[in-house]
Amino acid sequence: MCIAYLAIGAHKDWPVFIAANRDEFHQRPCQPAAPWPDRPDIIAGIDVQGGGTWLGVTTAGRYALITNYRDPGKVLADAPTRGDLVRRFLEGGTPPSEYARSLSATAGDYNGFNLIVGDLSEAVYLGNRSPDSAVVSLEPGTYILSNHLLDTPWPKAERLKQALDAYPIEHLSESLTDVFHILKDGTVADDAALPSTGLTLERERLLSSPFIVSPDYGTRCSTIVALRADGHSIFSEVSFDTLGKAIERHDWPFCLSAGIAMDA
Repeated sequence: MCIAYLAIGAHKDWPVFIAANRDEFHQRPCQPAAPWPDRPDIIAGIDVQGGGTWLGVTTAGRYALITNYRDPGKVLADAPTRGDLVRRFLEGGTPPSEYARSLSATAGDYNGFNLIVGDLSEAVYLGNRSPDSAVVSLEPGTYILSNHLLDTPWPKAERLKQALDAYPIEHLSESLTDVFHILKDGTVADDAALPSTGLTLERERLLSSPFIVSPDYGTRCSTIVALRADGHSIFSEVSFDTLGKAIERHDWPFCLSAGIAMDA
């Protein structure tokens, strides 16, 4: 996953709202989001190659997401899969802050990552490329996460955050179309505003839009997760082909702590 917007405790009716794009090589196999057969209380996709996931939620209100930290000069060939950090949180019951602290000793074994884990009582951020790799408690508000540290003002991050901050979330239960439209923003940043992460200028340009389209790498899916105060919650995902065309959509409405989600 390469960009995610989060509103944590910022809206009375929707205490948790996440809108995210997952960018990945098209040849890397994955399974689209769905309740897991062996754990139907978990709704998430599956990275077939690594066995983990990039974003997921449980019917108990636990949620987690991860993005890569872009640093091509510091890639460990034998590093464990980062998606396992999300999977383990979703499968477990450890409080978010305790879970994140438990990773501190081994965080350096992984390639660069940004991890957010939360439940209905707290949310925390852990980045293993932040100066002290400290666990940061997320106070009520809105956040943006791409492939650098939390709230780094990359053009794509600022653009998406501004658009979603302005979105009238009271309309969320009526239609998700506007949110998916915002996520499909292919605006490329000006060269002068591009970050310098060790990639070629051409690649920096490609990766500078919230929604990415190219033959080998791009936005594979857009996902909305919204936990509602009355328990009636949303998990919705749209998948895309190499041309950026939507090929399937799955909606998994669920009630918090109510058990199995059903495809709408």
